[in-house]
Amino acid sequence: MRYIIIGAGAIGGGIGGRLFESGREVVLVARGPHLDALRDGGLGFSTPEGTRTLAVRAVGGPEELELTPDDVLVVAVKSQHMPGILEQWAGRPVAGGGTAGELLPLLCAQNGVNNERLALRWFRQVYGVCVWMPATHLEPGRVAVAGTPVSGILHLGRYPTGSDATARAIAADLERARFLAPLPKEVMRWKYGKLIGNLGNALDALAEGLDRGPGAELLLRVRAEGERVLTAAGIDYASAAEQSEARAGRMASAPMEGVELGGSSSRQSLARGTGTIEADYLNGEIVLLARLHGVPAPLNEALRRLANQYAREGRAPGSLPQAELEALLAR
Repeated sequence: MRYIIIGAGAIGGGIGGRLFESGREVVLVARGPHLDALRDGGLGFSTPEGTRTLAVRAVGGPEELELTPDDVLVVAVKSQHMPGILEQWAGRPVAGGGTAGELLPLLCAQNGVNNERLALRWFRQVYGVCVWMPATHLEPGRVAVAGTPVSGILHLGRYPTGSDATARAIAADLERARFLAPLPKEVMRWKYGKLIGNLGNALDALAEGLDRGPGAELLLRVRAEGERVLTAAGIDYASAAEQSEARAGRMASAPMEGVELGGSSSRQSLARGTGTIEADYLNGEIVLLARLHGVPAPLNEALRRLANQYAREGRAPGSLPQAELEALLAR
C-alpha cells in the first residue's frame, strides 16, 4: 500500500515520517512554505532518537499524483478544512477505472467527531483514527514527535462501527512503524472520549497556568460540562480512566535536545498565525449537541467564541487576561 498523507503537519508528518522509515511508500501533501521546504530539503524529522532528514515525496494536491487501487488516503488536516479536502479528492480518477471516493480507503486522523460522518458522503470506505501522539509542527519542513517507546497510539476502526481486512492491514503497517494500533469495534467511542480531553485545547491556546488556580478549575468544569452533554445526548465515550489505562506504560513523552513541544494543536494554530482554529469542531460539537438536546453548555460556547476571535485577530497564545479567565468561571 502507498500512504498519501493529506496534511503533513505535526500529526500527518509524524505518521508519514514513521511509515516512510519503516519502508512503506509515502507521499506527503502540503501547501505554502511547508510544501516548499519539503520539496527543497525533505522532511526534517525529530524524535527521541535524534533528528534526521527524510527524502519523502511531497506534492501540493491530487493533480500531481496518479492514484492507484493500492493507495490509502490519510487525512490529517484540521476539521475546518475537511469539506474542501473531500471535494478536492473524492472525484479524482484511479488507475484502472473508478474514483477515489468509490475505491480508496480514507482515514480521518483528526480531532473531533464530525469528519467521519462528513467523509461518508464522499467516500465509501471511511475509517476513524483516534490519535494519541505528542507532536509539534516546528517550522516549515520540520516536525517533531516525542512519543516513546512508541511514537503514538492510533485506535483504528471502520466508520461507523466494526473492522475489516483493510483496517487490519493498515494497523499492521502502523505497528511496524513504531505505533500501537488497536482495532476497537467502536472507534468513535474512543474519539468521543478524546473529544472530552480536547475541550481544553481552546483554553490551552488562550491562557497560561492551566495546572493551577482558576485555569485548572475552569479546565475541569469545561470537560465536566462536555460529559454532561454527551450523557444527555445518549453518546457513549471512553472515560478518562479507561483512556489512561490504555496508555499506561505504553507511551510517554520524552524530552528532545533543541526541541520545544508546542502544546495542543489549537495552541500551535495560534502560534503559527494560521487565522483559523478547530474550536468549532471541539467545543462547538458540545455546543451543537447541547442545543439539540436542550441542555446548557455556556463554558464551551464561550471558549468556542473566544478561540475563534483570537485566531481571526492573530493574537498570541496564552494572552487571555487573567480577569477574563476569572470571568469565565463566574458563568
